[in-house]
Amino acid sequence: MKVKVWGARGSIPAPGPETTHYGGNTSCVQVTLDDGSTFALDAGSGIRSFGLALDPDTPQPLNILLTHLHLDHIQGLMFFAPMFNPRSEIVVWGPASAEASLEDRIGRYLSAPLSPVEVRELPCHPSFREAVTTEWQIGSATIRAASVSHRGPTLGYRIEADGASLCYIPDHEPALGTRLADLEEGWISGFDLARGASILIHDCQYTDDEYPNHIGWGHSPLSDTLAFAHRTEAEQLLLFHHDPLHSDEFIDSQSGDVAGRVTELGRAADWAQFAVEREELAPTSSGAASR
Repeated sequence: MKVKVWGARGSIPAPGPETTHYGGNTSCVQVTLDDGSTFALDAGSGIRSFGLALDPDTPQPLNILLTHLHLDHIQGLMFFAPMFNPRSEIVVWGPASAEASLEDRIGRYLSAPLSPVEVRELPCHPSFREAVTTEWQIGSATIRAASVSHRGPTLGYRIEADGASLCYIPDHEPALGTRLADLEEGWISGFDLARGASILIHDCQYTDDEYPNHIGWGHSPLSDTLAFAHRTEAEQLLLFHHDPLHSDEFIDSQSGDVAGRVTELGRAADWAQFAVEREELAPTSSGAASR
């Protein structure tokens, strides 16, 4: 299993000289398996660069797993090059809603006046499937989805393949203003999904000082992210969904605090790291190693 981060920013793209290291593109993570199966976890603005990196002359089946339909997680669909290649085979997965089908809900974005191209006009004719909150197979991978605590229908995903497991929960507020340490496992959103993952990619949008002004917004402060990963016994934690106001300098200033807290948990100093755009990881059954 190989993992590449194409976008780790949250809420809105934040390009500029202040964000060149950690990146300004919104959520998108590529997962490639030994059997060639390829996944895109979310379709934020980062998926544009992902699409441009693929060979248009040898298109391969691709599954896009959308956690939810907030704009920062789907805004790249319209600019994903394989969508305009008639030979592409693309399946888009996402949360179900009683309101409308997944295709119709995405079609509200891929239609006038927001887009010059509508879903029905995409040359690749993508399939849209509502992800059930259970598990299913795609190639050599076992995929699990579960509803998690965030505004609107939202899923977290777990991919198990090649002797490793990746859990992806980019928008998540598991404690909702309470002390995560005081909650029993059964009451913690996403707990079973993340349990024992080789690598956990998890929301960490706010500092602990910022969080009190954002309770109920659907995102986690640093302390909750670390507590969630520690209690679920994730082998490696990637801090994700950086706030658009957090510059490289600001995130760097938090790294020392993260290392200190991780040590207090009895973990190795590099157990938790901030996600970096274009970073490549190779999760294994004993953790994840950057390359």
